Amino acid sequence: MRELITEEQIPVSFTQTAPSFLYSLLKMKGKLVLLWLCLQAIFTTGFSEDWTAQVVPDMKALVESCVVVPCTFNYPGKKESASRIRGIWHKKDDKKINIYHEDSTLISDNFKGRTKLPGHLGAPDHNCTLEIDEVKDHDNGPYCFRAELIEADKFSFVEKCVLFTMIQRPDPPEVQEPETLEEGVPTTLKCFVKHTCPSHPPTLTWSNKDGKVMMSSRSLGNGNWEVESLLTVTPTEADDHTKITCNVSFHGGLKSFKSIPIYIKRKTSYVHIIAPVLAVAGTALLFGGVCFFVTKKYKRQIQELRSRNENGVFSRISRISRRIRSVD
Repeated sequence: MRELITEEQIPVSFTQTAPSFLYSLLKMKGKLVLLWLCLQAIFTTGFSEDWTAQVVPDMKALVESCVVVPCTFNYPGKKESASRIRGIWHKKDDKKINIYHEDSTLISDNFKGRTKLPGHLGAPDHNCTLEIDEVKDHDNGPYCFRAELIEADKFSFVEKCVLFTMIQRPDPPEVQEPETLEEGVPTTLKCFVKHTCPSHPPTLTWSNKDGKVMMSSRSLGNGNWEVESLLTVTPTEADDHTKITCNVSFHGGLKSFKSIPIYIKRKTSYVHIIAPVLAVAGTALLFGGVCFFVTKKYKRQIQELRSRNENGVFSRISRISRRIRSVD
């Protein structure tokens, strides 16, 4: 770099003999160079990139299942491909205890075969997400990520680590149902459960096998996920005062469930009113029909019986009685 020319370094003979405009030009050039060096130092310091990472600090981990820790990172300088970046996860208090390393021989025995990086370390993702399978009750951590650029810098993000809360038994799912279930009207019931293992989400099933089931999953942020199952059924009278159960099977074999009682609102029925009326009307029609049939069938016999009564004993006695009254 060229040395700056100061006023003291300009020879006296030169100042006396050189034109005044040349002398002023040299003084201005020296000041501009000095200003440029100061600005370069300020902007280089203020806008340089740092080593940064985003890691969820606290997560729940279900024992015997898996847990996935979201992680992203960045580093100064040229952005390298994944093949030139080595990602390592280690214990916070001892960087030599690796829970993940691309060289499996450098992984702690307790974690061999149980950890992996499902993301892409290279640009533009810079994904350092960690997955731990077959979670043990002593895997609580804290654990930190370390990035190593091949033939370049290395950095451990010891201020951005994750600590697990170990869950021995899974929570039961939540089941939502409408306030009323009406007989014959299609109804949708919802069952959902939270978890931290999106690579192996829980499986939800219902005790009712006749309905239509629809499954879905969504992220709740900070490494938490929710899987839900919607069951659409058409209640019948036989479902009244029964139970319906939502069963959950987690990765690793653990299970949970929740049952809810079912009460069916029956359709309005007038059978108790109509039935007696129909019975009375039917009886009347039947009796009237029988009478009409008997009358029609035995009409001649009835007429003969009446004519006999007119010539019979009672008829004669009646005529004699009337004659006696007329004589008197």
